[in-house]
Amino acid sequence: MSGVDERAVAAVEAHVRAFFAGHEVESVPYDLGPGRRASLPGFRVLVVGPGPRADSWAYVTAGCASPPEDDGHGLEFVMTAHVRDRRFVELLAMIAFYHRTGARLGLAHSVPIGEPWTPGSACDHLLVTLPYLHGPGLEHCPLPGGHARILWTLPVTAAEIAYRREHGHEALEQRLDEAAIVPTDPFRASVV
Repeated sequence: MSGVDERAVAAVEAHVRAFFAGHEVESVPYDLGPGRRASLPGFRVLVVGPGPRADSWAYVTAGCASPPEDDGHGLEFVMTAHVRDRRFVELLAMIAFYHRTGARLGLAHSVPIGEPWTPGSACDHLLVTLPYLHGPGLEHCPLPGGHARILWTLPVTAAEIAYRREHGHEALEQRLDEAAIVPTDPFRASVV
């Protein structure tokens, strides 16, 4: 895998900062450690504080879409949370590594976390979906020579993933919408 395109990482960061104008945005470098470092060189997570666009925290990967796929496109990921916590940076690093080393995540995919999203939460999977909390303004990110889609990693329960497998992604999204979940609530009840 070729190295990171710093211009693409800078483009993602500029896009996130522009979208979240009025919010504090911190670029947090994340070293995946020996043996994994080469898969995402220069990887970071942009930590966005509450502000005029949202009263929650947002965590956005930068460097996952770089280098972009052969067609000039790539994916970055966003997670929203109720607090600032290094845990969410680590979860996004896990997702980015998983995506870049062969899993090739995409819309409607899910990933088991292996433990609760936060201590005491029933949510132990992440569902890759459209960034409904932020809309297409965040989702579509121009890159030099292409673009990235920023997709949402929504914490969900194992029961919700089982429901999705049986009834489809749209059916689960409809249940989540009908229940009017608060996606940043780590203690929300399962919708199935």
